[in-house]
Amino acid sequence: MAPSTTNIGGECCLRAFEWDGTPAGTVSTIPGTNHAAYVTGNNPSAAVLYLHDILGWTFPNARLLADHYAREANVTVYVPDLFDGWVVSREAVFAKRYEDIDMAGFLARNNREKREPEIIAAARALRAKYARVGVVGFCYGGWASARLGAKDLLGVVDCVSIGHPGLMTKADVDALAVPTQLLAPEIDEHYPPELKTHTFQTLQALGLPFEYHHFPGVEHGCLTRGDEAAKGSRDAMVRGKNAAVAWFKQWLQVVE
Repeated sequence: MAPSTTNIGGECCLRAFEWDGTPAGTVSTIPGTNHAAYVTGNNPSAAVLYLHDILGWTFPNARLLADHYAREANVTVYVPDLFDGWVVSREAVFAKRYEDIDMAGFLARNNREKREPEIIAAARALRAKYARVGVVGFCYGGWASARLGAKDLLGVVDCVSIGHPGLMTKADVDALAVPTQLLAPEIDEHYPPELKTHTFQTLQALGLPFEYHHFPGVEHGCLTRGDEAAKGSRDAMVRGKNAAVAWFKQWLQVVE
């Protein structure tokens, strides 16, 4: 497994990212359901639900990122298949050839109304098995991470981490009721300045514990893609990983 050449200080085992690594987990299901998921880690009391972006649950970086969470935060991580086996052209995404992707069809098949009940059911299933449950969501998974932290679902998860969210609304922010972490690239049409400001002001007004991490000079998607050709993207992904690990260690009360 080849570590990142990024050196931002501290213990290398906590700072590197295994860009060319092999995922260490297994393909299984969410406990008590038939929902397929990549599973990594073996903590019997603390779990993290990882809600992936458009690149899907089989994207190597998603699984490697889950492995890092499991190993470094000492949690069991579940990455469910949110799209019923559909896989996007990763080449088109990385090349920004969005015209080659049927986004209208994708959103019709995976709209919030359809996927929300499945995602809530997955989180509830983890809550039934684990004493502590966190959630992290990127892009498409961002709105769902926020939704699981809402006051009408209080008790389903203990904390949320939201990375460059897509489809998240002001109403989602207004409803948050658990400790919340935001991982926000500077350049992000899906999480524009107005919504960022609303998030920051609202979470303060709600009196919630929260963290807001600003990633200057990088674009939407950097926290999972770590695009070698995009300046700063790999540094941002490593920094985002480290922030999420620290967040889970704090709010899931994991004892090493």
